[in-house]
Amino acid sequence: MSNISKQQAIFQEKCPRCREGKVFKYPILHSKFMVMNEYCEKCHQKFDIEPGFYFGAMYISYAFSTALFVGMSLAIFILLGQDTPLWYYIVAIVTSNIVILPFSFRYSRILMLHWFGGVSYRGKNSES
Repeated sequence: MSNISKQQAIFQEKCPRCREGKVFKYPILHSKFMVMNEYCEKCHQKFDIEPGFYFGAMYISYAFSTALFVGMSLAIFILLGQDTPLWYYIVAIVTSNIVILPFSFRYSRILMLHWFGGVSYRGKNSES
């Protein structure tokens, strides 16, 4: 079993039980970035905890989008001033949301799995 921290496991998109197996089948910049493994390749933890479990990830994704909206709005306002046309904001926010979509989708699911999945870490000294 791995000795990586929970934060490293989240960042590297690893299984919450063993922190070794990959949660997603393909890299984040692949056209199939949404496809999850059904089970962990190392410890066989099922990733689909229950039907509809990942609906909760929408709230996490919403928080990511809201933070991006506020951050981009403030950045445009500070960098370009208060007389900036509305379409600058719209184009910048929509474009940045499209760009971060794969990251938002995956990390909202990863956080949902690690925080609310009810899966405990089983380190090297734990019984499987």
